Amino acid sequence: MKRLATLGAVLLLASALTAAAHDIKTDTFQVTGSVTAVDDTSITVTKGKERFHIARDKDAKVTGEIKVGAKVTVQYRMIATTIEAKEEKAAKGKKK
Repeated sequence: MKRLATLGAVLLLASALTAAAHDIKTDTFQVTGSVTAVDDTSITVTKGKERFHIARDKDAKVTGEIKVGAKVTVQYRMIATTIEAKEEKAAKGKKK
């Protein structure tokens, strides 16, 4: 009976750890500025001299009307889609 209880506790702990691993989130960033361009797939916001071109999809929550010239606050995440590691160059001839 103790073995069954121990097995149940181990399985419960493993499922909790797996669920926690899936909840890892990336940092959220925010920019507030004027809309300089907008379409169904992206929004461009200018803040001072900086321009932020941010992709968006149908699941993005939108409050109010987005149009060029409107002041908006955009919350976004940076997510890598491709990562390519470069091999290090061989060290040049060693000096003695």
